[in-house]
Amino acid sequence: MRVQTLTVLVFTVIAGLPFLWMAAEVPPQPSRWFKGNLHAHTVNSDGDSTPADVVSWYRERNYNFLVLSDHNYLTEIGGLNQVYAAKDKFLLIPGEEVSSSLKEKEVHVNGYGLADQVPRQTGNSIVDLLQKSVDAIRGAKGIPSVNHPNYTWAIGSKELLAIKNLRLFEVFNNSWSVGNRGGGGYESNEEMWDAVLSAGYLLYGIAVDDAHDFKSYGRALPYPPTVPGTGWIQVRASELTVGSVLKALNEGDFYASTGVVLDDIQSTSAELTVQIHRTRDNLYRTYFIGQGGKVLATSTQLKPVYRFAGDEAYVRARIEESNGGNAWTQPIMRTARAR
Repeated sequence: MRVQTLTVLVFTVIAGLPFLWMAAEVPPQPSRWFKGNLHAHTVNSDGDSTPADVVSWYRERNYNFLVLSDHNYLTEIGGLNQVYAAKDKFLLIPGEEVSSSLKEKEVHVNGYGLADQVPRQTGNSIVDLLQKSVDAIRGAKGIPSVNHPNYTWAIGSKELLAIKNLRLFEVFNNSWSVGNRGGGGYESNEEMWDAVLSAGYLLYGIAVDDAHDFKSYGRALPYPPTVPGTGWIQVRASELTVGSVLKALNEGDFYASTGVVLDDIQSTSAELTVQIHRTRDNLYRTYFIGQGGKVLATSTQLKPVYRFAGDEAYVRARIEESNGGNAWTQPIMRTARAR
């Protein structure tokens, strides 16, 4: 078990001097990375496998936590946890995909850690639907996350900027029809993310597989299958509990990935450091990104470092692997506006 020193960043003005990155050190706490998927479906909505079969798939492949996010249905996980959960090895977290629509536009918001099922929402605009979904999830003691914003080209940065009490969205979703990269005048998910961050609002990005098709291997389907194991997050916590995972999500102590593994992410008053875990003979390029989506620096090192100039509104990192995998760190912000 590795001991991490976590750093809380504060950005302030002192006696008229230029902005300075300042840090308050928190005593070291034992911590480790826990791998999990926050978006998967079973036969309780439009998946092709039972909850037990879905859980088995992730459990057998060394995932540490899973959310069964069926559409407008809170799949019971108590019995599944009795069978599959093991201390600091595997855990199911209650969740649901609150799925609503307006004039052929789909608005889907996941809720994590829900105490109760949240019904499908109705509204007179996309923003209205989003806000009602977020509010209903918060009302059920859950943490909301906007899913696949470009699905049916329903949600852009304008809509994300209008939502209150939102901290998470999917920067990557593996489903074949969700338009992660945008196109034709629509923003990519990363462009939306940078637009929200550039406006001064904190938003964290997750990656998910949105798996529906666990039985598709080796058989033909009338559409590209949405298979498991293609997008996940790694949260940093001292133990594996529902509370610790939700806390990490709420505080941004995690990274999103489609294949890149990180050993560490650390920030101080002076710099942001990423430690990449090299697999096989893969090569990597890290992009440090700031205001307006501008690339502030790049690195091909396994331990890339970005040294703060002091005037950055925010800094985040995207790590690209030579075989196509990516990882996204969460933004470090100078200051964040309330929303």
